[in-house]
Amino acid sequence: MKAVFGLAIIVDGTLVFNARDPVVLEEKAVAAAELLRQGKLVAFPTETVYGLGASVRDERAVSRIFEVKGRPVDNPLIVHLSDISELPGLARNIPAEAWTLARRFWPGPLTLVLEKKPWVPGVVTGGLDSVAVRVPDHPVALALLRAAELPVAAPSANISGRPSPTTADHVLADLAGRISAVLDGGPCDIGVESTVLDVRGGCLRILRPGSITPQEIAGLLQRKCEIVELSADKNPPSPGLKYRHYAPRAPLYLFLGEPGKVTVKMQEELETWLSRGKKAGLLVTLESAKAFSGYRNVELIVPGSRDDPAAMAARLYAALREFDARRVDVILAEGCSPKGAGLALLNRLQKAAGENIVQVE
Repeated sequence: MKAVFGLAIIVDGTLVFNARDPVVLEEKAVAAAELLRQGKLVAFPTETVYGLGASVRDERAVSRIFEVKGRPVDNPLIVHLSDISELPGLARNIPAEAWTLARRFWPGPLTLVLEKKPWVPGVVTGGLDSVAVRVPDHPVALALLRAAELPVAAPSANISGRPSPTTADHVLADLAGRISAVLDGGPCDIGVESTVLDVRGGCLRILRPGSITPQEIAGLLQRKCEIVELSADKNPPSPGLKYRHYAPRAPLYLFLGEPGKVTVKMQEELETWLSRGKKAGLLVTLESAKAFSGYRNVELIVPGSRDDPAAMAARLYAALREFDARRVDVILAEGCSPKGAGLALLNRLQKAAGENIVQVE
């Protein structure tokens, strides 16, 4: 149900500020920032996905994030700042390499894991002595953070485990009536979460791959960084390491291997599901799409070419939500190479699949 209220419309009890017009952006950001200062939850766009924000200084508000999302309390949150100059307020013993990275990639989709200042609440950090921090590269996010004049903890603005939201409509589909407001800044450009890099103690460990690649980081710092595999650590230092994420409602099977062999195996599996009377969703590259064009009772989504994994990543979550809308019984997804931007895409597909990974020999 929609209703008009001042600067916003109301959707099932949640204020929705249309922040796409730069002329009115500041006015609406100020209104949303006031809600943050009052201890309310506000969703906002970043260049990666929509985040669900609460003031880091308000432990009760941060706790509400976990309640609303159904998020495990040991899964740490990322703190969003409006400027690099605010970093020393949250972190201590900041390595020189962290400053080099921040100056190069902020604002942008890089999150740094650092030693936290004692005042940063444990509810934000999953009880750890580290804090994950970034400066987002989105005009709406930056306007909100500047107006709020406080650090904002913000995981993705969705029910925990579901595909992350890349539009305001995705946020409302999951959280309308559960949060105070959404700043609608249009679709997110990158579409997958930020690269998370642990730089404590002289290490360089990618805890979650994103659009900033290991090669870019290594090239800047002139040394290699480690990539942490999917983990079941008891106390993960980063979001996305421990729990199943990004999952559509139907089970997703991910097929990995040489593209031609993957296509043949997917056709075999598809025919098995169809013979059982199931409605199947297919997530395949442009190069493989023709092989599946003749099937009935199949929902085919082609996010892009395998030569452009960044474009496919940008469309991934919307595609998974579209399969939900089309009520498929199962999803068969083509994998990708882990090179460059493909690393982040493959990571999200693996998380969405859980244990349903088919390695085609």
